[in-house]
Amino acid sequence: MTLLDHKNAPADAPPRPTQPTGFAALLRDLGLGIRFAVSGGREGWIRTLLTAVGVGLGVALLLVAASAPHLLDERSAREQARAETKISESPDALAKKSDTSVLRISAETEYRGRTIGGFLMRADGAHPVLPPGVARFPGPDEMVVSPALKDLLGSSEGSLLKERLPYRITGTIGKAGLMAPGELLFYVGSDTLTPANGGHRIAGYGDPGPGKELPPILIVLIIMICVVLLVPVAIFIATAVRFGGDRRDRRLAALRLVGADIRMTRRIAAGEALFGSVLGLLVGLALFLVGCQFIGSVEVWDVSAFPSDLVPDPWLTALIAVAVPVTAVLVTLVALRSVVIEPLGVARNGRNRRRRLWWRLLIPVAGLAVLGLTGKVDEFSPVNPYPIAGGAVLVLVGLALLLPWLVEACVNRLHGGPVPWQLAIRRLQLSSGAASRAVSGIAVAVAGAVALQMLFAAVGDEFNRITGQDPTRAQFYTFSENVTGEAATRTIKEFRATKGVTAVIGTVESFAVKPGTFQDDEVQPTTLLTVGDCATLREIARIGSCREGDAFVVHPADKGLAKWMDKTARKGKAVELNYAAESIRGKKSKLWTLPADAPTVSSRRDPMGEEHWGIMATAGAIDPSTLPHAQTKAQIRVDDSVRDVAEYVRNTAARLDPGMRVVTLKSVARDRQYASVQTGLQAGATATLLLIAAAMLVSQLEQLRERKRLLSVLVAFGTRRSTLGWSVLWQTAVPVAIGLVAAVAGGLGLGAVMIWMVAKKVTDWWLFLPMTGAGAALILLVTLVSLPSLWRLMRPDGLRTE
Repeated sequence: MTLLDHKNAPADAPPRPTQPTGFAALLRDLGLGIRFAVSGGREGWIRTLLTAVGVGLGVALLLVAASAPHLLDERSAREQARAETKISESPDALAKKSDTSVLRISAETEYRGRTIGGFLMRADGAHPVLPPGVARFPGPDEMVVSPALKDLLGSSEGSLLKERLPYRITGTIGKAGLMAPGELLFYVGSDTLTPANGGHRIAGYGDPGPGKELPPILIVLIIMICVVLLVPVAIFIATAVRFGGDRRDRRLAALRLVGADIRMTRRIAAGEALFGSVLGLLVGLALFLVGCQFIGSVEVWDVSAFPSDLVPDPWLTALIAVAVPVTAVLVTLVALRSVVIEPLGVARNGRNRRRRLWWRLLIPVAGLAVLGLTGKVDEFSPVNPYPIAGGAVLVLVGLALLLPWLVEACVNRLHGGPVPWQLAIRRLQLSSGAASRAVSGIAVAVAGAVALQMLFAAVGDEFNRITGQDPTRAQFYTFSENVTGEAATRTIKEFRATKGVTAVIGTVESFAVKPGTFQDDEVQPTTLLTVGDCATLREIARIGSCREGDAFVVHPADKGLAKWMDKTARKGKAVELNYAAESIRGKKSKLWTLPADAPTVSSRRDPMGEEHWGIMATAGAIDPSTLPHAQTKAQIRVDDSVRDVAEYVRNTAARLDPGMRVVTLKSVARDRQYASVQTGLQAGATATLLLIAAAMLVSQLEQLRERKRLLSVLVAFGTRRSTLGWSVLWQTAVPVAIGLVAAVAGGLGLGAVMIWMVAKKVTDWWLFLPMTGAGAALILLVTLVSLPSLWRLMRPDGLRTE
C-alpha cells in the first residue's frame, strides 16, 4: 500500500490497488494505530506503558467497586449463618435441655479501641451445635479464636488482653464463621455457666430474623458516596489515555506529510488509544488479581475482606470492559478536534480559538436542576437513586470540564515575578490543558468530599442520640447476672483496687412484689429493689443519714409512679422477693418485711442518666445472695491520665465474671448503620486519594518526559536546577490552587442542594478546610517524588536526537 499520489505514472503501468473504504478503511487505520503503539520504538512503548499503567490503576479500583455487591452479600450470609436460633424465653422452654442445645452468654469486650466479639458456652448434651467455622466444641477453660485474635494474643501488644482471656487455645475459627479476616472473635467453654448467672439456651445457628431497613437519608448518603468515589476514577482514566499527546500529534503530522488525510490520522490516533486502553484493562486485571492475594492482610479503618469475597459482578465487569476502550477512543477524538494537524506541523489552540464557557456552565447547572426537580426526600417515601446519582455526576463532571477554562483564563492574566514563576506561568500559558487534566481528578474528589462532609454534618444529629449519661461522674458501667454472696461488696472492693480507678458505685438490683398478687394474666404491683453500701446509695438517692442495716423508700419525680410503687413498698409490711423464680432460677421465693421506720427520700439520677426509685437497702438489711434473679451493676470513675486504664477495668470485670458486660459511658451515641457507612466512606476515600496521588505522579512524569529536550537546553544555557525545581512546583501548584477554589465552590453548592433535599440545614460552611489542606499536601508530595526524575532529565545528553 502507498499513500503517494503518482500523478505522472506511465500509461502502461499496472493498475493501482484499490484503497479500502468504509468499515474496511476504519479497521485498516485502527490496525495501523495499534502497530504504531506496538512498534513505535522506545518512545512509543513508554507512552503506551504510561497510558496502560494509568488506565490500569483506574480499572483496578473499578473492579474493586464492582466486587462490593458480592462482598456485602457474602458478609451478610456469614452473619446470618452465625446468628443464634433462640429457644423461647418462657420459663418452661428455658428449662428444657436437649442433646444438641447450648447455654451461652455474650462475653464481648473491647481492647484499645477495637471490639472483640466472644461468647461463653456450655453444652447441654453430647452433641452440641457448633458455631460456623468451629470444628470442635471447646471444653471448660478452652478457647477457640479467630486467626487475628490468636496473633494479637501472641504478640507483646496483647499482653493485657491475655490476662483477660487466660484460656487455653485449642483451635481457630474458619472463614465460615468470620465477617472479615481481621475480625477479633472467640468462643470459650465453661462448666459453671447456668441460667442463674445469665446463660440463655439456643437450639442452633442461622436464624437472623427480619433485617433492618436502611433509612432514606442513609440511602442518599450511600448514593453520594458511590458517586464521589467513582467519578474521579472515571475522570482519571479519561486523562490517562491522553498521556504523550504532544509526541503523538507530531507523529500524525509526519503521516500527513506522506499523504494521510485528517480522518485517517484521527482513526490512527483512535487505534493507539484503543490499544493502550485494552492493555490498561489487562494491567488493571493483573493488579486486581495480585492485590486480591494480599487484601486479607490489609486493614483500612478497621475494614478488611477475604480475597474470595472480591468477585466482580459479571454485568459491571462487562460494562467496564466495554466502557474503558470506548471512553479512550471518544476522548482521543474529542481532543483532536482542538488540534490542527498539518503536514508541516501541529497548531494547538491558537489565540483566536479560546475555550468557550457557556456549554461548560450548562452541565453543572443541569445537574443542580435535576437534583432540584427530584424534590425533597422524606422518611416515608422510597428513594429513587437514579436522578440523585445522575444530578451529582453532572455537577462533578461539569466541574471537571469547567476547570480547563478557569485555568486558561487565570494564567493568561498573570505576568512578571521571579524567574521560576515566569517559567511556570509561561508554560501554562502555552499549554494549560495538560495541567488542567492532571488536577481535574483531585478537584472533583475534593468537591465531592466537601459536599459529603456537609451532608454528613447536617444529617449527623438524625443518627446521634443524646444518652443522658454523664461521663464526668463515671466513665464505665458494668453489669452482671452472676450474683453470689457479698457480690456488691466484692465488686466494689475489686474495682476500687484496680489501677487508675478513683470511685465506684456498685449495686445489686432485683424486683419485689406485693405478696399474693402474682397472676399470669394480671399486672401486679412491682417495685425495684436495690442493695448497696451507704456511699453507693447516696450516689443514686438523696439520702442523709445512713448506717449498715438501714432501708429506704425512694420516690421518683413522677407522682403517679410513686403511688404505684407505694402499693408494694408499704412500711412495716412484707414484700415478696424472687417471685416466679422457682422454675427459672431454682430458688424459692421469700418474704421480707420493709422496716416501719424506713425514711422516704427522693431519687437522684446516676451517671448513666437513669432515675433510681423503689426500695433501697444496705447489705446488712438484705443478703444479696438471696436474690438470684438480680443483676450486679457498677459505675466506675477513672483517672484518664493512667495509660490503658480502660483495659485494667475490663480485666477486673472479666476476673469477677467472664460474662460481665462493660460499657463506656458516652453523652452521645451514634447509630451503628450510620457509623458503618461513615467507615466505608473513610476507607473508600483513602483508596481514591491514593489513586489520585499515583495518577498525578504518572502525569507529572509524562509531562517532564515531554519536556526533556527543553529542560536540557535551559540547563545548557546556565539555568540553575533549583530554579527549574521551583518552576515545576509552581507549574503544578497554580492549577491545583485554581482547581481547589473551584472544587470548594462546587462542593459547597452541591452540598447545599443535597442538604435541602433531605430537609436539613447547613451546620458548618468551613468543612472544606481539611480537604483543601489534604489536596495541597498531595501536590507537595507528588512534586517532591518527581524531583529525582527532573534531575535526571536535566543532563546534557538530553540534547541528543535521532
